[in-house]
Amino acid sequence: MKVAVIGAGVSGLATAYALKSENHQVIVYEKSEQIGGTWVYDPEVESDPLGIDPNREVVHGSLYQSLRTNIPRQLMGFFDCPFFARKYGESSIFPSHEEVLDFLNEFASEFRLVELIRFETEVVRVERVDLRSDQWVVESKTNELSSNEIFDAVVVCSGHHTQPRVADFPGMEKWPGKQMHSHNYRVPEPFQDQIVVVIGDGPSAKDISLEISKVAKEVRLSSRSPNIKVSRLDFADNMWQHSKIDYVDEKGEVKFEDGASIHADIILHCTGYKYDFPFLKTGGIVTVDDNRVGPLYKHIFPPKLAPTLSFVGLPYNSGVVFLMIDLQAKWIAHILSGKRNLPSEEEMLSEVEEYYRKMDEKRIPKHHTHSLVHKNIPTSQVLVSLRFSNIIKLHYHCVCFVDYFKKAFTRD
Repeated sequence: MKVAVIGAGVSGLATAYALKSENHQVIVYEKSEQIGGTWVYDPEVESDPLGIDPNREVVHGSLYQSLRTNIPRQLMGFFDCPFFARKYGESSIFPSHEEVLDFLNEFASEFRLVELIRFETEVVRVERVDLRSDQWVVESKTNELSSNEIFDAVVVCSGHHTQPRVADFPGMEKWPGKQMHSHNYRVPEPFQDQIVVVIGDGPSAKDISLEISKVAKEVRLSSRSPNIKVSRLDFADNMWQHSKIDYVDEKGEVKFEDGASIHADIILHCTGYKYDFPFLKTGGIVTVDDNRVGPLYKHIFPPKLAPTLSFVGLPYNSGVVFLMIDLQAKWIAHILSGKRNLPSEEEMLSEVEEYYRKMDEKRIPKHHTHSLVHKNIPTSQVLVSLRFSNIIKLHYHCVCFVDYFKKAFTRD
């Protein structure tokens, strides 16, 4: 089959390799001049630091200069290309973003994936040739020149760390201080002697807040988690933990729901990202609603359009991202080859609806649809926590998670 892959980051490279291994004809579209996607560090930031101006010039990357993975290198590779060796002078078990990019370049070179990629080519439209066709037209743009090409299948691997998702609280629009999203954070120096409120409770919020605390006057972490204990943090004299923001005012005050308030200089939103596929035209069959991309069977296939349209890399909080992506890609490649079969459209849709019902029953917010840390949910039966400090435990959960996807992958 002739297959288009949208994006040459981790998902796109793994997918290209899996499809090539199954002798499919593969073309990878990459709008930048190099591979790596989110693992390419760009010191440039957007003109709108909060990232909500639709007319801003979008910067794809979200890496900050000091970033290291929060997953051991032993779990960062692919099945056919492990990341065990420390080839680049690194001694840390948690590799830097530079080393991850080196690994991806090596992977692409070793398996001759670069020759499949059309660099500096932006996909502007993906649409079925007609309503009764399984073929897709991909419209792309290179140096303002547009072209259309027909494919038997399309795999969307465009990532989800570019469009900021920001917090919303009363007074936000009139608050006089600076607001920014972590998408536009690179180095701590601009926070020198500032009082900073950091919104979020994820790995980036914790990592960035600790880094800026070394130069800032004060750092106040704000979380909506009900389990938060309001206190000064033990590991830094100038850091406090608070509940969520109640409101902000025109004088620069930030009021927390715990009753505390602070006159702050900067509010930094470490609040995640939106799934966004502006090029994908499905006539409403696939939608993005409050960060739920769906309906998708196993977070991959839209039942009505499967198997000729699929997504790779949407789930998060797996703890084994590269391995998960690798298995998703292999499953897609085998299904397109006819070696494996999907359930019927009705069966796939029924499972998706059951997943949504379980989420509602457990009162899990819709925007966590693609998170894999929720218990007793059919498509995330195995939990892998990013917070495990014990690598043996993490490896055990990795094996369980991989086993889950292998069951889906080997279904007849």
